[in-house]
Amino acid sequence: MHPAAVASLSGLCRVTDHLYVSNARAASRDCLLSAHNITCVINVTESGSSSRGRPVLPGVEYVHIPLSDSPSAPLGDHFDEVADKIQQVARLGGRTLVHCNAGVSRSAALCMAFLLKHHDATLVEAHARLKACRPTARPNNGFWRQLIQYELQLRGSATVRMVSSSMGEIPDAYEEEARNMIPL
Repeated sequence: MHPAAVASLSGLCRVTDHLYVSNARAASRDCLLSAHNITCVINVTESGSSSRGRPVLPGVEYVHIPLSDSPSAPLGDHFDEVADKIQQVARLGGRTLVHCNAGVSRSAALCMAFLLKHHDATLVEAHARLKACRPTARPNNGFWRQLIQYELQLRGSATVRMVSSSMGEIPDAYEEEARNMIPL
């Protein structure tokens, strides 16, 4: 099995040397946080329940952003704040884990925003990088629209656009994925 697929199944995936993405289950496993030297956990769930009711690891900062995985949720309002926090933790030699419930939509979008802002990636490149380490990553269409706006704001142009499909409006990055899939 490909290493990215194994990591995706375990729930903890390395995006950069200082950034990891996961689901809530992996984020609640202190042994994984310790093994990967995580010093900051950013929880993007409605309730923040994955870090409640359990011991907080010494030296680990916990940040909660209470948002639902809804296309209308204002995740873009947090792009700069989260990207800058991840960068600050990295500058101090730490590592950040960003997670939501499944590690598919909210956390993936925030990691892509970080790559746009602090790694000078285009949105197409950020998506490809995230999919390479976490194949299950798939931000909802509302988050894609917000990422496209963010790329426009940062770079003055967008490398992804929303297009019509048989499933409704989707980012054209998904069309490319579909073309590259090998039929079973």
